[in-house]
Amino acid sequence: MKRSIGLWQLMGFAITSLLGTLAHFLYDLTGGSPLAAPFSGVNESTFEHMKLLYFPMLLFALVESLYFRERGDFFCVKLRGTALGLTLIPVLFYTYNGAVGRSPDFLNIAIFFLSAALAYLYEAKQLLRQEKPCKGRLALFLLLLIGVLFVVFTWNPPKIGLFRDPITGSYGI
Repeated sequence: MKRSIGLWQLMGFAITSLLGTLAHFLYDLTGGSPLAAPFSGVNESTFEHMKLLYFPMLLFALVESLYFRERGDFFCVKLRGTALGLTLIPVLFYTYNGAVGRSPDFLNIAIFFLSAALAYLYEAKQLLRQEKPCKGRLALFLLLLIGVLFVVFTWNPPKIGLFRDPITGSYGI
């Protein structure tokens, strides 16, 4: 079981990295499709880069849950891991920008991959531990609620820096 947890998490990182990278370009590749917008990057804001991590992690977690269905703490671990990855993206981005003053594209890409890697490493460590009691249905509900917020904020983003496209100065689509 321990070996399979590591393999699942490595596979999750690879799939999240691939799907997140593809999602970065999906909106433009579909000609600005309103169906692609909630699940892809519609601009270069930090929020949109967080979406690139969230939806592939959620999709993989739903598939992975079929294998780990006996684990009562599975969705609790996934919620915490996803929250860690989503938190790391703005923390690393704004910390680096605050210290240096600008963020080259290669560093933004590295922040995405580092956030995904750390999220999956955290999850692997948690899944290797003994099961802790948690409210799995509540964790799944909260994980899905985050997705609903991503969709809502794609169309109606708050006018704060996290949602502002640094290139155009616009918000959302």
